Amino acid sequence: MTTRTTLRTGRDLAQASTLLTLAVAFFAATAAAQSEYRVIKVENGGTIPGTVRWEGPAPKPLQLPVTKNQDVCDPDSHKIVELGRLEIGANGAVANAVVYLTDISEGKAMDLPEMRQRLDQRNCRYVPHILLVPVGPALRIKSSDPILHTVHMSGAANNNIPFPFQNQYVPVTLQRAGVVDLKCNAGHVWMNAEILVVKHPYYAVTDSEGNFRLNDVPPGEYEIEAWHEGWKILREESVLDVAAQTQVRRPIYSAPVAWDKKVVVRQGESTRVNFAIGEK
Repeated sequence: MTTRTTLRTGRDLAQASTLLTLAVAFFAATAAAQSEYRVIKVENGGTIPGTVRWEGPAPKPLQLPVTKNQDVCDPDSHKIVELGRLEIGANGAVANAVVYLTDISEGKAMDLPEMRQRLDQRNCRYVPHILLVPVGPALRIKSSDPILHTVHMSGAANNNIPFPFQNQYVPVTLQRAGVVDLKCNAGHVWMNAEILVVKHPYYAVTDSEGNFRLNDVPPGEYEIEAWHEGWKILREESVLDVAAQTQVRRPIYSAPVAWDKKVVVRQGESTRVNFAIGEK
């Protein structure tokens, strides 16, 4: 296997608008390469297993106080909530990194995990934290909480969807490939998640042990990328809590970061790719 590793970050970390532009442009370039993706029958394709692990000292977990609806949002009375931006487990295993092929033009039909295409708002957290949704078909969103939430989308899709009723699914169609950033406009400022809207199925989200696997890959040479949403708070912004009609402070996060390698996939064989990520 031939590998080439690079690190990419946004240069101007002081500008929130720049961060969104970088995220959208980052995946827009990938989407352009994938725009002609063609479904074929893959016989005896290859497999790419691997891991994503953290290298170096782990950053301090990001936390915020639970300032609203404590009975629903903090049933165990912790008083603080971790933001889930960087999940590092045993032996440096990184959960919720996205690993995908950037330059594949044909392969199997879409088979992304169903659980990554449905979003729940549960105890004032987005579950799951990272979603993989095909372009076009409807994303399904609900709230398990008996309080008002809104799902504010920015990036490859822009929307603000209220959820005043419990356990009612709302379908959302996402027409453009890219990254969609999620926040709550009902005063739950710690709520955050990311949707990757994609045009092919060769994407995987790492589990709690940092593992991923891409199956049924046609033989060939590809670029494979490990993407992470970013793990720093740059500053805060003032936004309106639409429920209380008061101004609240909400965090602005650092730009996504990506690492890429080259991988050669052979028919019926398994080619392992491991990524080490961390501070530059």
